[in-house]
Amino acid sequence: MDTNTTVVLAAVLAFVTVGGLGMAMAGGGGSQTKALKRVQNMSGGGADRAERANRAKQAANDPNARRKQIVKSLKEQEKQARKATVTMAARLQQAGLTITVRTFWIISGVMAVIAFFPPLIFHLNPLIALGAAFAAGFGLPRWVIGFLGKRRTKKFTLAFSDAIDIIVRGIRSGLPVHDCLKMIARECPEPLAGEFKRLVENIGMGLSIDQALDKMFERMPTPELRFFAIVLSIQQKTGGNLAEALANLSQVLRGRRLMREKIKAMSSEAIASSFIIGSLPPGVVTMISLTSPQYMGIMYTDPRGHMFLAFAVFWMTTGVLVMRKMINFKF
Repeated sequence: MDTNTTVVLAAVLAFVTVGGLGMAMAGGGGSQTKALKRVQNMSGGGADRAERANRAKQAANDPNARRKQIVKSLKEQEKQARKATVTMAARLQQAGLTITVRTFWIISGVMAVIAFFPPLIFHLNPLIALGAAFAAGFGLPRWVIGFLGKRRTKKFTLAFSDAIDIIVRGIRSGLPVHDCLKMIARECPEPLAGEFKRLVENIGMGLSIDQALDKMFERMPTPELRFFAIVLSIQQKTGGNLAEALANLSQVLRGRRLMREKIKAMSSEAIASSFIIGSLPPGVVTMISLTSPQYMGIMYTDPRGHMFLAFAVFWMTTGVLVMRKMINFKF
């Protein structure tokens, strides 16, 4: 091998060696740089997560944030309450009846048919028969359902504060909330026991306590149950002393009940006066019809009498509704 070939090979080897060292150094530096960037990103992401967690914790402890959450929960419960009071199925559940909506309307139709024929048998005006059928088939069943629902709701509300006290004592003695709910289902009177029994069954079937309380609120849309659901929901999200929160809720509910009874006592005179004023005109007409049939007979036979009676019924209904609005105190 001559001298020129040796020099060329040496130069090529030197070039390859220098290029390899340069590529190795460049590649290592890039990997190190990427690794450093990944470490910085990971550390930065962890810091961001920690910062978000701190902001969430501060928001939970912030009174304004808690107030906004309570207002949001109240609006949701208000929508559920309006939905629960509209449908007939929900009203039947509130009344504690197990019949279906179809059965209810069948019973209403039968009552309307029964009330339609007696006025025709006594040769009265067919409009009177239609009015009696409407009142017996549409008005009377719905009134009965509403009466039963209000009576059941009142019993539930009166015993609800005692149920919350049972939960408070159970939590302070070391029992879980689920066992306290079972205790209420066993020991409290109806309808409280039945509703809490369904609540426990729904939780046992896999529903969360919020979902089970939503179903319970559909059957019993009372403000007391709504406050109870909001307290449990906020305590689950933010933490805190549940026994103390429920004890304060129990005091608030008892105060509401005392205020409601005070308002009822103060407005009892106005309610009695409205009942007397509203019942006087129909009572007087009935007495005159029984004592002097000839005097009132023209009102039932003459078309002009029919017109006057229609006007009288319209204005009496308007007056009764106005008086009811004036004495109906919601609290």
